[in-house]
Amino acid sequence: MSASVKPYAGEGSKREQVERMFDRISPKYDLLNRMLSMGTDQGWRRKVIRLLGQEPVDQLLDMATGTADLAIMAAKVAHRVTGADISAGMLEHGRSKVAKAGLSGSITLVQADAANLPFPDNTFDAVTVAFGVRNFEDLPQGIRGMVRVLRPGGRLFVLEFSQPRATPFRQVFRFYFHRVMPFIGRMVSKDEAAYTYLPESVDAFPQGKQFERILLDCGLRDVHSRPLTFGVATLYVGRK
Repeated sequence: MSASVKPYAGEGSKREQVERMFDRISPKYDLLNRMLSMGTDQGWRRKVIRLLGQEPVDQLLDMATGTADLAIMAAKVAHRVTGADISAGMLEHGRSKVAKAGLSGSITLVQADAANLPFPDNTFDAVTVAFGVRNFEDLPQGIRGMVRVLRPGGRLFVLEFSQPRATPFRQVFRFYFHRVMPFIGRMVSKDEAAYTYLPESVDAFPQGKQFERILLDCGLRDVHSRPLTFGVATLYVGRK
């Protein structure tokens, strides 16, 4: 499996295309997330926060922070949160949400790529990334970038879509994910490619034990995973 699917058939690297895609859909991103997942995505994020809060977290990096949903939740258990994303459009909406929540003093949002993070080694007690790793241009390089800035003993949490295996749920989900969701996404976001790219990128992403092996190869230990909602999403956890 490969995670190198591009959202648009045209010039530019995957990173550049993903950045442009999220800039385009950023005004409707939160609305579509809630609509298409029926709010389940927020429940998945809350599971990450519960696990995150089991150990003290002074400095947290939320990679691929988007509009800062997870960063805002994480401020309840982390003293300082830094959210990083490649999309300026998503970050603009995220800053508005952070300010509205009264969290500008504890959450900072920066434009940065996982493969080239502007932070010293061993900076963060934990790193989270929700629905972002499949968008990395070079998956191992992006993971190594997050591991580099994680302090020894720190934890990495990766929440990502996956493919259910049990029938008949697998077939029902696949029809929804590949037919219904792209149609609704195109109607609401007015972007022809973004919500076709989503299921294609999930299909191409290494899942389960295969992704656990990549995490181990990139310098993590104690790696394990937990399927969520019949395997629609998977939460991976590892320690540096």
